[in-house]
Amino acid sequence: MHKWYVLHALSGKEQRAKESLEERVRLAEMGDQIRQVIIPVHTVQDIRGGQKKISTRKFFPGYMLVEVELNDDSWQLIKQTQGIIGFLGGAKPKSLSQKEVAEMFEQIEESKEKVAPRVRFENGDRVKVNEGPFEGFIGHVEKVDEERGKLGVSVTVFGRTTPVELEFWQVEKEQ
Repeated sequence: MHKWYVLHALSGKEQRAKESLEERVRLAEMGDQIRQVIIPVHTVQDIRGGQKKISTRKFFPGYMLVEVELNDDSWQLIKQTQGIIGFLGGAKPKSLSQKEVAEMFEQIEESKEKVAPRVRFENGDRVKVNEGPFEGFIGHVEKVDEERGKLGVSVTVFGRTTPVELEFWQVEKEQ
């Protein structure tokens, strides 16, 4: 019976380990025992050099999921794959429950629909505006609207505090 397990991989080398494992499964003709290897990721938006960039980030850096019928052969094939440290749980790994698997895939699907900001904002955060009519202004976050990806920010214009609505990508946190 196929179940989902968590594999520990070398951090930063997850994609290479996944490809190595998939190639070894293909060469050993074990596709019936090892069905899927997944690195759960979500889409985030980032500001670099004043430009909005969309990229993916791993939910769990250093870990992968594998759907496998665990037996001696599949165990050895996985354990001997370059870049894979082992199963989470060591010599007696415990499979993920159906509920955990369903929640994981639901979380992955939700992240495809909604791009999350790389930086989380909170009320009171000091931010610098990087784009728009208030570019260069410093302000304080008054309101965070995660659903719409907008911030209510108070900036000082001509000596008066003025509330403005900005998108997450238009600002960056001040240190």
